[in-house]
Amino acid sequence: QTSAHDTLNGYIPVEMTVHEAEFMRVACPKQYERLSLASMDRHVRAMVDLQSRGAVTFDYGNNIRQRAYDHGFSDAFSFPGFVPAFIRPQFCLGRGPFRWAALSGDERDIFVTDYEILKLFPRESGEYEARLHDWILGCHANPDALLAGDFDNCKPRFGFQGLPARICWLGLGQRDKAGLLFNQLVADGRVGAPIVIGRDHLDCGSVASPNRETEAMMDGTDAVSDWPILNAMVNIASGASWVSFHHGGGVGIGYSQHAGQVIVADGTPEAAERLERVLTNDPAMGVFRHADAGYGLARECADGKSLNVPMRGW
Repeated sequence: QTSAHDTLNGYIPVEMTVHEAEFMRVACPKQYERLSLASMDRHVRAMVDLQSRGAVTFDYGNNIRQRAYDHGFSDAFSFPGFVPAFIRPQFCLGRGPFRWAALSGDERDIFVTDYEILKLFPRESGEYEARLHDWILGCHANPDALLAGDFDNCKPRFGFQGLPARICWLGLGQRDKAGLLFNQLVADGRVGAPIVIGRDHLDCGSVASPNRETEAMMDGTDAVSDWPILNAMVNIASGASWVSFHHGGGVGIGYSQHAGQVIVADGTPEAAERLERVLTNDPAMGVFRHADAGYGLARECADGKSLNVPMRGW
C-alpha cells in the first residue's frame, strides 16, 4: 500500500528508480511532487480502464483517487473504496481489528493466548469462527503444535518485531470475552506479564474518513466527525487505560479523524470490570453509528444484542 497522501515520501513516480527518487526528494522536492501526482493520475486512469474491462477494482484506502481527482481526472471516484465495497457489513456487526501484545516480551505468551482464543471460539461455532481458526493457525509455522498446546514447539510463521503481538477481527460480544480471558490468564500466571489490548484506527465506530471508513454512508454522514469524538469519550468513561484522538490515518492529514483506545489486562478484578466495559462499549459504538445511518444489518445486530440505542429512530 503506497502512501499516496504523501506525494513526496510515500510514492515513487513511474519514471524513477528507488535511488533516483531518493536523490530527487532532496534535490528537487517540488518537481518530485509534480511527477508523483502525474503518476497517480496515470495509475488511477489505468484502474478505471481495468474496471471498464470487468476487473474487480477498489481503492485500498491510501487516498490515491483524491490525488488523481485533484490533478484533474474527474472520473477518479468511479470505483469504490474497500470499505463500502467489502468491509461495511462487518462494521455493522461491531466487528473490527482486535490487537494484543505480550508485555513480557515472551512469544510463548502469544502462543498461549492463541491456544485459548481457539478454545474460546470453537471452529464449529460458525463460519466466522472457522475463518478465525484458519487465521490464527496460519500465523504458525507448526500449527499442530499449537493445537496440541505444545508451546515449546510452536514457532511463528513470520518473526515478531518488537513485543510479540497478534491481531484478528472480533465483533461485539467477542472482544469482551477475549479480554476477560486474557485477564484470567494473567491472574492464573499462565502468561508472564500483563497483556495490552488495542485495535487499529480503522474500526467500526471510531473513524470519520469520507474517502475510506465512512465513504458513501447511507445517510450522507461521511464527514460527520462527532462519532469518533463520542467513541473517545465513551472509552474514557468506560475505563480504558489510555485513549487517543488523531487524524490522517491512511488518507493523510485533513481527510480523517479517529479515536484509539488501549486497555491493559493485568489480572486484577478491577481490570476485569474495565475490560468488560471498554471491550463492549467500543464495538457497540460501531453498531450505534451504522444503525443510526440506516443500515438494516446494524439495526438487526442492535436488536439481537439487546443494545439500548440512544435516540432510536426505527
